[in-house]
Amino acid sequence: MWQHPARLPLGGGWRGSCSAPGHEGAEPSDQEQQDLCNLGYAATCSWLPVERSCDAVRFSVTRDDGSRLQLCFVCESAHHPVAHGTLEYDSAASQWISTHADPRLQRMAECYVESYLSRPGRTRTDAVIQSIERAK
Repeated sequence: MWQHPARLPLGGGWRGSCSAPGHEGAEPSDQEQQDLCNLGYAATCSWLPVERSCDAVRFSVTRDDGSRLQLCFVCESAHHPVAHGTLEYDSAASQWISTHADPRLQRMAECYVESYLSRPGRTRTDAVIQSIERAK
């Protein structure tokens, strides 16, 4: 179904229910999930609220020391950042150290972390940097 899942904003394709006002809990079709929900900027979605805090959320792992992940997130509106922050996940204990107050953004972060942790041969940025520094 997903041609290039690793290129998607959450690192893979996800199914879920809508949280748009008036459509809470409704499940978009497979095609809508693939073409709209998983990409952000779903301007052609008839359920998209006119007033919204952002159009898309992007995530990136900024630190992975093997037991903890630090994620950076950026909320975008009209292709410009409108909010950002960091979240932390303890991968050794499989629990969040810090979470986001918006449950929708938090759920996206959970999906992103699950995709990230399932990548074969994922890079542990901090471990690599520390080994380089020790070698100096």
